[in-house]
Amino acid sequence: MHITMVKKILADGTECRKCAEATDHLHSRGLWSRIDDIVWAREGDPDSPGMQLSARLEVERAPFFIVRDDDGREAVYVSVLQLVRDRLDSAVTDHEQAMAIDADDVGGI
Repeated sequence: MHITMVKKILADGTECRKCAEATDHLHSRGLWSRIDDIVWAREGDPDSPGMQLSARLEVERAPFFIVRDDDGREAVYVSVLQLVRDRLDSAVTDHEQAMAIDADDVGGI
């Protein structure tokens, strides 16, 4: 299994907040070493490798993860918790799930 993390870098050169939080989460659980590659999506640069992957895979948010199995099949995860639970064989608590909800992603408010 090969895991690529696509992170967004903002126009001012800083990493997006959710990307930094996902990285911190992986580090805190001792799972960072399971990420094989990091690809950057540069805000305002549609030719950056991360933006190209985002367009090809029709993913509109960062971070996201591309998991390529040994047989070549790819799966995309837009949630670090889903990746951890489904592919990294690590339990996710209810508290972690609740903390991962971002008001920016909830409609109607």
